[in-house]
Amino acid sequence: MPSTEASDDGPPDSSDSPHNISDADAFRILWEMKMKKRQKQPSLPETVTELTTEDGSRVYIVGTAHFSDSSKQDVVKTIQEVQPDVVVVELCQYRVSMLKMDEETLLKEAKEINLEKLHQAIKQNGVMSGLMQMLLLKVSAHITEQLGMAPGGEFREAFKEASKVPFCKFHLGDRPIPVTFKRAIAALSLWQKVKLAWGLCSLSDPISEDDVEKCKQKDLLEQMMAEMIGEFPDLHRTIVSERDLYLTYMLKQAARRTELPHASENEPRKSIPAIVVGVVGMGHVPGIEKNWNTDVNIEEIMSVPPPSALSKIVTFAAKATFFGLVGYGCYCISKRTVKIILSVPATQYCLQRLSQMSH
Repeated sequence: MPSTEASDDGPPDSSDSPHNISDADAFRILWEMKMKKRQKQPSLPETVTELTTEDGSRVYIVGTAHFSDSSKQDVVKTIQEVQPDVVVVELCQYRVSMLKMDEETLLKEAKEINLEKLHQAIKQNGVMSGLMQMLLLKVSAHITEQLGMAPGGEFREAFKEASKVPFCKFHLGDRPIPVTFKRAIAALSLWQKVKLAWGLCSLSDPISEDDVEKCKQKDLLEQMMAEMIGEFPDLHRTIVSERDLYLTYMLKQAARRTELPHASENEPRKSIPAIVVGVVGMGHVPGIEKNWNTDVNIEEIMSVPPPSALSKIVTFAAKATFFGLVGYGCYCISKRTVKIILSVPATQYCLQRLSQMSH
């Protein structure tokens, strides 16, 4: 608030002091600012789908391509136009770190798939699910290398813009990665796992930025996945269709009536229909629309089936092979290191002295 300067003749009177406002007034001012910015008839990009709930809440779903600059602009414009109460993004807690990383670090991370990442994925998800996660990361890294663009830019823009909107909450809306991969692995036979792994390993087709923009009607990463898993309907169900259900559930939860901000607990609580912005891959939008007016139960799609006897045998064999290779690698390195040390003149001199002393 503006204030006048004190005179040199004496202490300022009360009229010269800065005006303090109450918490209630501060909340009211911020809320009014938000309402003034919120457009009653927002001008939204073509990639936005509007859905409503029974109590009048509105959900604006921005369908994005995960490697697209125009998708980032769509997200920014939508949040600025509707001034939402909640922003929901297609991320889970296992991928939340990408929100605060800078583009250069993410680009480097996405391109580097090393033994440490493989070990971490196996430790977190189990052998088969961990290997599957690394193969899918390879798909993402392939696109990253081709385009020179880190994934998840639209989610980072959503995070930044949500922080600028008063009283706006930020929610993670995707099913946890370990659950998705464990359910996906359980849905495949051993032969199907081998075929899928081969398809992911052999990915090498060049991708241009024009290809990405052409895929705005169907997310590029998920389109590539759909092409590779087309012959595995059970896998498509766990990776795409089940996540459609989960995202629908989370968006509907976010779209519950929002409580108006209040300065103290003594004030009566009032609520109004919520405004929600969802940021998801374009491939999920049709599924969310399809499931919007149905009662979604996520308990079933959050359960992880126990591994079969064959799966346990394969897991044991994979672990034995992995640790065997690591052990053999350590043996070769140590053997070579010993040879190098023994070939050093100083080492040979010391060994000769020890031999003479022993005699």
